[in-house]
Amino acid sequence: MISALNRLVDLVEEHLAEDLDVHGLAAELGTTEYHLRRMFSSLAGMPLSEYVRRRRMTVAAGDVVRREDDLLSIAVRYGYGSTEAFGRAFRAVHGSAPGDVRRDGGPLRTQPHLRFRLTVEGSIPMDTRLVDRPAFRLIGHAARVPLIHQGVNPHIQRHIAALPQEEHLRLKALGDTEPGGLLQVSDDLGPDAAEGSELTYLHGVAVSRDTPAPDDLDAIEVPAGRWAVFRTAGPHPQALQTTWAATATEWFPSNPWRLRPGPSIVAILERADDFSAATCELWLPVEPA
Repeated sequence: MISALNRLVDLVEEHLAEDLDVHGLAAELGTTEYHLRRMFSSLAGMPLSEYVRRRRMTVAAGDVVRREDDLLSIAVRYGYGSTEAFGRAFRAVHGSAPGDVRRDGGPLRTQPHLRFRLTVEGSIPMDTRLVDRPAFRLIGHAARVPLIHQGVNPHIQRHIAALPQEEHLRLKALGDTEPGGLLQVSDDLGPDAAEGSELTYLHGVAVSRDTPAPDDLDAIEVPAGRWAVFRTAGPHPQALQTTWAATATEWFPSNPWRLRPGPSIVAILERADDFSAATCELWLPVEPA
């Protein structure tokens, strides 16, 4: 995976002014576009599309400052059809318009060329098991919420708090298969997993495929497949989020598995009364790499 990601960033440099064929590269490297984008986002801390934009505007800034070409020629060189479109992208990265930078020489915000390196980590073993599951269904109350990488997500918090206590008890009684108990489900998340992008959050339970869902509940159909299950314990949600990040930095690069499209599921096994600490299981859909 480290080699694949470095080939990806090299390809970005070779084709800065063109659309990147991530699907073709992933196939060439024996992986999937979904997994490649998710690993890039997790390790680089930004979506691939954002990195491409930053690199493109970093190199374009040199052409702007050198004053050898007019701004329209530079815009076209980097794949923009007008100076207005180029100016918007340039300003989003550098915080200044191309004309101002050409006049003043800055300010500029440079995005260095990324390189991924393998570091010696993993001194703390990850408590993981692999589970084959037949098709099942997730039922509960769903809402569209923005993705937040660190800390409590207030949108999810409000969604759960709006449910009366008896509804939690009702949901728990409906669950009849693994993962057990009340579940926190994230679905429809783009492969770049950009912070602020929307996902479907479902607060509910897992039921077998043939279990009918009450009409007032939302449902997510989950096909048969294999899951990597990571057990976490400690301050919540920090311990869970740390483990989630470690799946990308440590577990996937060290194991012959890759992410496949599907919901990610958190099962709360035990928790403090104030939810300041919890023992959880993180379920991620995987397939052989």
